[in-house]
Amino acid sequence: MWPDFITFRWIDFIDIILVSVLLYQIYKLVKGTVAISIFTGMLSIYLLWLIVKGLHMELLGAILGQFIGVGILVLIVVFQQELRKFFLMVGTTGIFPKLFASGGLFRLSEVREKSDLDIVSIVKACRSMSQSKTGAIIVLARQSNLSFYLKTGENIKAAVSQRLIESIFYKNSPLHDGAIIIENNEIVAARCVLPISENNNFPANLGMRHRAALGITENTDAISIAVSEQTGEIAIAYENKLHLHHTPEQLREHLEKIWKN
Repeated sequence: MWPDFITFRWIDFIDIILVSVLLYQIYKLVKGTVAISIFTGMLSIYLLWLIVKGLHMELLGAILGQFIGVGILVLIVVFQQELRKFFLMVGTTGIFPKLFASGGLFRLSEVREKSDLDIVSIVKACRSMSQSKTGAIIVLARQSNLSFYLKTGENIKAAVSQRLIESIFYKNSPLHDGAIIIENNEIVAARCVLPISENNNFPANLGMRHRAALGITENTDAISIAVSEQTGEIAIAYENKLHLHHTPEQLREHLEKIWKN
């Protein structure tokens, strides 16, 4: 007769599949960061603890169990940013948001309605700034609350327009250094400070503007657009990914596709 810990049921198969999916999603979040080494080490210790526990090695199992108990607190501190991304991913994708969205089982008053976005004006401004090699970062708010980043800049609260965007990022403008944040088709603030991406796989030829454009998407569900001051190239970032070398036409198509989702 097999020992108890080797008994395999169909529910165990489902358990393994769900854990595998969970671990894969966590791996995607920490891939390319220094946290991947810590994650691998903690996972190795946890697997060793499971083996020791299954073999009924009481003393070593108790020691590893205490270590893992403390390790949970360590993980919360070390993986603070990654946990934020994970819960953001859970809250903005999948079945749960649909349950709380309009027409779902419930409705949260805090959920912001998606407004129309003047994509044409934004794309025209990016085209003009690309041709003149004017550096810019444009952040498009979606469901995440960006009030923390709004407070770092100057209040604008003006309707989106091509001329206004270009005026803000004009090199002699006092507001050009930083990002503008657009919410509900309104330029809410300019000269905003954004978080910098710490992704180790970030292209070495890109500067802090692109790191900031990617960084805001690692902390929120916002979309960001960056125009390079050196090359005039347009990039768009969302869902922790930076997409480079966009033409204005490709930018428009990309924005229309993302904004509808």
